[in-house]
Amino acid sequence: MQPQSAHSTPKRLFVSACEPSANLHLKFLAQNLDTSTHICGVFEKETFANFPYATPSYTLKDFAIMGFFDVIKKLAFFKQAIQNMSELAAQCDVVLLMDSSSFNLPIAKILKKNALKAPVIYYILPQVWAWKSWRAKEIEAVCDYLCAILPFELAMYPNAVAQNRAFYVGHPLLDEIPTLKEQPLPLENGKITFMPGSRKGEIRRIFPIFAAVAKELTNPKILVLPEHFKHLDKRTIHDIYGEDIQYFELSFDANTALLESSFAFVCSGTATLQATLIGTPLVLGYKTRTIDVMIARAFVRLKHIGLANILYNALHCGNPRLGEKEIHIELIQSQLTKENLLNAYSTTNPQVFFAKAQEIRNYLAYGSATKVARLLGENLTKRKPNA
Repeated sequence: MQPQSAHSTPKRLFVSACEPSANLHLKFLAQNLDTSTHICGVFEKETFANFPYATPSYTLKDFAIMGFFDVIKKLAFFKQAIQNMSELAAQCDVVLLMDSSSFNLPIAKILKKNALKAPVIYYILPQVWAWKSWRAKEIEAVCDYLCAILPFELAMYPNAVAQNRAFYVGHPLLDEIPTLKEQPLPLENGKITFMPGSRKGEIRRIFPIFAAVAKELTNPKILVLPEHFKHLDKRTIHDIYGEDIQYFELSFDANTALLESSFAFVCSGTATLQATLIGTPLVLGYKTRTIDVMIARAFVRLKHIGLANILYNALHCGNPRLGEKEIHIELIQSQLTKENLLNAYSTTNPQVFFAKAQEIRNYLAYGSATKVARLLGENLTKRKPNA
């Protein structure tokens, strides 16, 4: 978009994106925003590389936690950060919240309580369909616009839908993946991608098991490193992954790695849907602290944790929380072993997987970034200084 006129009043956009995946989506959203907009809040500086007036108060490293106990350790920090960001957001023309409901919803509540005039837009909505469904009414009350990236999410917000404040904008991954496979690749001798997570805690628990699998396979192997590790030197990366990193070609480009691969071993998260949309068969492997699993199971009622499996059941059973259908195998906690991963690899049928992946592609929609950017632009334009 073209910069604003030198004589116009600069518009201020507050952004809160505390997760790596949210910053990836934000980077594509930024391509459709006015570069003269003043942007503040929580995000990686590189996300707005072409914006001269983008200055984060916090970055992802400030929010790098894993598990319930890590949250407890940083409660004082989060409380102060929420207060600081609420005060900063109150000075802006538009507020954009992305994912991270435990941080972003308190900000929205404070702004609503203080009768903030600036519109609050929530993009990458809290997963109220998975747990704490009662929060949906609360979200409707404290946010002006809700931008859903999953088709079934809108059912949680009937009032906002009726008021034309809640929209299904499409899934951002479809816009961010440059190329999709037209047919599955043969498993034999094809490249294999390993994605053991983006947090250090995940990597410590999952990578050694993935590495044990890699040693059993003669295929070329690609290890995808998180994009926010790019600033780390080789020694630090080696310390995070250990000696077994030597068995892999390293890459920061997950899309390209998955596109070139015939199979993927993937940690739970957005990457499972990423691989599915590209058309690369996968097995999901996840392991965390036992106490974290016990707490999660007490609150979250889901048959699956892989987003592709959740979407597939929503498509065929009408309910993302139920259904026994699977696109890929899920190996959780004690099930995550070298033997089980190798068995999942050897029993995968690429053609069957690919046909199911096509169903997910057709279920989702393109254009997420442009639609949200348009909504932001319209609200930034209509806002008056100090309104």
